[in-house]
Amino acid sequence: MGFTMTELFRNRRILWIGITFIAGMAAGSLIFERVLHMTPATEKPAPVTPPEQRQTSGRIHIDTAAQKNVGLAFAQAETRPIGRTLQATGVVSPNESRLVRIKPLARGRIESVNVRLGDRVRAGQVLLVYDNIELGEVVGQYSAALAALDKAKADAEVTRRSLERAKALVDIGALTRAEFEKRSAEYKNALASIESQTADLAKTDEKLHRFGLTEDKVKSISPHEGSGAHRMGSQSRLTAPFDGVVIKYNAAAGQAFGPEDEVFVIADLSTVWVLADLYEKDIASVQRGQDARIVADSYQGETFRGRITNVSDFLDPKTRTAKVRCEVPNADGKLKLDMFVVVQLPAPGVGQAIMIPTTAVQQINDRPVVFVQFSATEFEARNVDLGSRSDAWVEVKSGVKDGERVATTGGFYLKSTMLRAQIGGEE
Repeated sequence: MGFTMTELFRNRRILWIGITFIAGMAAGSLIFERVLHMTPATEKPAPVTPPEQRQTSGRIHIDTAAQKNVGLAFAQAETRPIGRTLQATGVVSPNESRLVRIKPLARGRIESVNVRLGDRVRAGQVLLVYDNIELGEVVGQYSAALAALDKAKADAEVTRRSLERAKALVDIGALTRAEFEKRSAEYKNALASIESQTADLAKTDEKLHRFGLTEDKVKSISPHEGSGAHRMGSQSRLTAPFDGVVIKYNAAAGQAFGPEDEVFVIADLSTVWVLADLYEKDIASVQRGQDARIVADSYQGETFRGRITNVSDFLDPKTRTAKVRCEVPNADGKLKLDMFVVVQLPAPGVGQAIMIPTTAVQQINDRPVVFVQFSATEFEARNVDLGSRSDAWVEVKSGVKDGERVATTGGFYLKSTMLRAQIGGEE
């Protein structure tokens, strides 16, 4: 069979295209096979999770030994009466029944100040010493009264002797009866003068004691004292009436002051008042003598216990709130004056609900999460919707069923284990 030159050229071209196609397919197959079996040099080995901490199907496995090491504990979700807690903002204030505003009893000039603002003082501690102008005058009056009394007693003694001589002369007829009566009257007047001077002295003595002079100090005053002794006797002291803290201070050496000047304010802060604003609609749920819980941002997780001692009889016309006063023990001094706090007031219950201990709730991505136990070593994290709180329990609106066991103590360990497993899975 013969071919023309044109046909021969065409057939050779088709044959070359076929051979090239087959060769290309073979090379591609070889390259693809090599890619499939190639292991990158930078590939990391899969993370190995310890056998006691494994996460499968969204659940966490913790063996019993690990649970014991972290002190894992559980509680059962249960249907309980649900309480209602009212919350009101409040401010820490001093206990007005244990607060004293100290003023001087008389005009004077401060000689020395022994305390400063914020100092803790003890009962009887000297706060300041001042020159008591009025006390100096009273000391002088007392000294003069002593002298007057001594003179009255001396005069009485003279008239008494004169009367005794007159009586002897009258008996022998050497003195008239009229003269005897005169001397008798003089003696009675002398006795009356003694009584008057004694009364004046007692009044002055009382003034000295009101200024704080002790009995021994008063007795040491002599009717013959000079002005220097008077100046020493005019020193007065302001002392603390009980243990407390100086919360107001207005005194300086050399300062003149009087009875109208408030020099110190001392408060006993072992108990404080918390004054809270309660809305009008909640007043009926609160009464005097009721327990209250106080929480402060400064002490996260800590609760202070108090008692309601007064509910105001009138409302603030602007805020429509009533003042509620709680008395709170503060022996450790944690609650500071003017500190903002929240007052939690238990109110009557409103039914029943499934509740779990508050310690069972963990926060993951700003959502409340509870770890539910499925078996001795298996746990599941569930998002929950929470409701009202009652003491150490919280209502669970969804996410946990009645009777299920939830982790309480050690829940943070479960949270950490779950997050660590998630991070390993992402890697």
